[in-house]
Amino acid sequence: MRQRVVRVAVTAVLVALVLLAIPLALAIRSSLYADQRDTLERAALAAAVRVNPDYRTGDPAELPSPGAGERLGLYDPELALRAGGGPRGGDAAVRRALRGVIARDRTGGELVVAVPVSHAEEVIGVVRVSSAVSAVRDRVLLGWAALLGAAVLALTVAVLVARRQARVLAAPLEDLSRHSRAVTEGDLTARAAPSTIAEIDQVARTHNDMLHSLSELLRHERDFTANASHQLRTPLTGLQLTLEAGLAQDDDRLRPVLEEALAATRRLHHTVEEVLRLAGSPGPPHRTVPDRPVARLLEETEERWHGLFAQDGRRLDCAVQDAPAGVRVPGGPVAEILGVLLDNARTHGHGSVRVAVRDLDDALAFDVADEGTLRTGPARLFARGHTGAGTGGTGIGLALARDLAVSLGGRLFLAGGDPTTFTLLVPVRQEEPAGQSGPPLG
Repeated sequence: MRQRVVRVAVTAVLVALVLLAIPLALAIRSSLYADQRDTLERAALAAAVRVNPDYRTGDPAELPSPGAGERLGLYDPELALRAGGGPRGGDAAVRRALRGVIARDRTGGELVVAVPVSHAEEVIGVVRVSSAVSAVRDRVLLGWAALLGAAVLALTVAVLVARRQARVLAAPLEDLSRHSRAVTEGDLTARAAPSTIAEIDQVARTHNDMLHSLSELLRHERDFTANASHQLRTPLTGLQLTLEAGLAQDDDRLRPVLEEALAATRRLHHTVEEVLRLAGSPGPPHRTVPDRPVARLLEETEERWHGLFAQDGRRLDCAVQDAPAGVRVPGGPVAEILGVLLDNARTHGHGSVRVAVRDLDDALAFDVADEGTLRTGPARLFARGHTGAGTGGTGIGLALARDLAVSLGGRLFLAGGDPTTFTLLVPVRQEEPAGQSGPPLG
């Protein structure tokens, strides 16, 4: 911004200088030439009044001394030089002056003024005064040099003033930018300081008000997350303990039901943990999400969802196409994303559902496809609150799955609409021998 302010100011000054300097330079030139002609005319008039009318009969003609760089001469009506200096024969200016008018001319590198000498209403001679054009040209060049110096001085002052004003204007904006970067890095206590510029102060106040509103909104969301964390974890833990206590009772009739309920409760507990992790829930330090082999993950997914699809008379196939057996993925989040996609396929899809895993070197691609047709746009499909019943898409589930994928450094997207196919990309790492460790690939 500083450079832009300086450029604007300098451009404005340059335009003003050009618009003023060119007419002023022409005025200086015209004025100096006119002044020199006026000086020559005054000298010629002063000499004309001193000319003796009897100079033609032999009396000496008394002429004043010419000025520096000037030549002064007296010519008779026959254009002959009778006294002083000048060309031996009268020129065009002398001939015009013999007609009783003051003549001005520029010839032979000289400025010439010729004044008629009259006696008894008769022109008896002409006084001619001349000076070199180069002398006037030198004065014009000096005037132009002074004008250029003044323009350079004005431009220098303009640049200095513009730079100072640019600093004054840019400083509060740069301060606002620093505070915005601090907010981006997580410091919600940063506030923009007031300045002396009303418009920038208005922007700063709006920024601070917006930041205050965002801080309050985030505080409410943190409080809600903390409350949800407590209110959900405690009953789920109690329910798990109750089911485990029921399993301790040796009742073969209730054991399958209790085991299924306990498995569902554990899945619900894992789902709550993933949602709270994604929301940045306060509380105990976050533990690293454990990795699981992709083959084992698909087996668990098929065990969980096979019966549900079978109840609807539909088929579920899970297959690892070319991924090595040692490839591991974050178990909980990937299982939750696959659960959302399979639930979406069961609710809104048609026909058989296939889950396939493809190896992409540093990532795995999980493809979940059914035999339905999707007509909803991808942007609307992942929008929270949108439900796509009958079109293959749903709202908050897909949005949550997408956020979970991003939290893993992966991506969830719609790969095809006919048939409906969702693809989940997940960075992976190879299972390493015991005693070796290294960072995840990708």
